[in-house]
Amino acid sequence: MEETIRAFKVVLLGEGAVGKTSLMVRYTEDKFNSEHVSTVQAAFASKTLALGGAARVELAIWDTAGQERFHALGPIYYRDSQGALLVYDISDQKSFDRVKNWVKELRSMLADKVVIFIIGNKIDLARHRTVPKEEAKEYSQSIGANFCECSAKTNEGVSELFSKLAIEMLNKASEETEDTDGIGTTPFQRHYGSRRSLRIADEDETQAERKRRGKCCR
Repeated sequence: MEETIRAFKVVLLGEGAVGKTSLMVRYTEDKFNSEHVSTVQAAFASKTLALGGAARVELAIWDTAGQERFHALGPIYYRDSQGALLVYDISDQKSFDRVKNWVKELRSMLADKVVIFIIGNKIDLARHRTVPKEEAKEYSQSIGANFCECSAKTNEGVSELFSKLAIEMLNKASEETEDTDGIGTTPFQRHYGSRRSLRIADEDETQAERKRRGKCCR
């Protein structure tokens, strides 16, 4: 069977120190640095996911700087993205409020062409939480975005959120580019299953790692 590779560009946006770089590095390299190092302009990493059958998904992930002086560079990185992870720190209300501004900017520039995920990072700091989970979840639903909470430090929920993002981008791409058969499913969905049944796994993830990882996107 001929291998199919679908490539998607993903951008991480959010205030400085919310953990955008940590999420990217944790997902692509399974590493975590407890010392904060500010991203200068942007950083890049990629990872390939294996999809059931002969399909693979390649994620090109751009991590943008959170400092205000680099804000004007944002459109350079997200203007042709298929996915956007808007990250905030659950212990920092200001970072969550800032996410709402990013949503307005993305909607203004890209309308509904980009799949948006609102990501509450640092759930390992639950005792310092200032952003209620339900508040963030309700806001995400109100704008038609997906919502996840995770911890780059403990790796809880990180793989799940990127896998779910890949599924959402695949389904959106198939809906936009393939004709339906009249019963509400695209050729992609008929071959690989519905949103609920689609399974994606990291190429380099072992079975033990799958069992050990946490839950997110509930």
